Amino acid sequence: MPIGVIESSLNARGMRIAFQRSEGAGPTLVWICGFRSDMGGTKAAWLHARADAADRAFLRFDVTGCGRSGGAFEDGTIGVWLADALHVIDTVSEGPLLLIGSSMGGWLALLAARARPERVKGLMLIAPAPDLTERLMWPEMTDAARKDVLEKGVWLRPSAYDDTPTPITRALIEDGRHHLLMAAAIPFTGPVRIVHGQADPDVPWVLSLELAERLASEDVRLTFVKNGDHRLSTPRDLDLLGAVLDDLCRDLS
Repeated sequence: MPIGVIESSLNARGMRIAFQRSEGAGPTLVWICGFRSDMGGTKAAWLHARADAADRAFLRFDVTGCGRSGGAFEDGTIGVWLADALHVIDTVSEGPLLLIGSSMGGWLALLAARARPERVKGLMLIAPAPDLTERLMWPEMTDAARKDVLEKGVWLRPSAYDDTPTPITRALIEDGRHHLLMAAAIPFTGPVRIVHGQADPDVPWVLSLELAERLASEDVRLTFVKNGDHRLSTPRDLDLLGAVLDDLCRDLS
């Protein structure tokens, strides 16, 4: 099926979850988007086209409230988006998986690997943001912003990537506390590759160092891009991501 075709599947909540996929050799590469991102982003599309050219199976999808999927963004939480990821993994893909998580998608990838240990064989994490809501969002809020979250149920955070502010809901913050990973060992033992820009203004690169220490795997490799930003979407960045992914695929073959 051409990778430009948008398909969809109804999850357990009756929400339409949109996805794109291409058939090929396994393990299936599964792209998991970051916070308020969608599967049409530069990295996702570029890696999918590259995988398709190499005859590798690839799957990308939009979570609730993002891109082509149904629902409102304000209805999303880490638990809701994790359920979306597991729904797509369980109903659309088969066999072993290599999860590629970008930013918050890195957190979701780690959670999905914990939930489906028999299927997830490797992880590629790009500027991963585990425990994003508690480690980065909540501490950076002003007293006024926290008051909005607690009393109004939402704070509209100005966005550096969009003209409209991003709603940060009380449900998002409180639900995130049920999915925290960084206070204990993370049991994943498969190969992990982490790429992080050292000029990332959104997710500090030192978080990836801490994550590497938390992972049980003995096959963890970190690549830091000295002047790389959070998006890591320049042609040079994309070439690096492609090379890292190729190496990981070879290690899993």
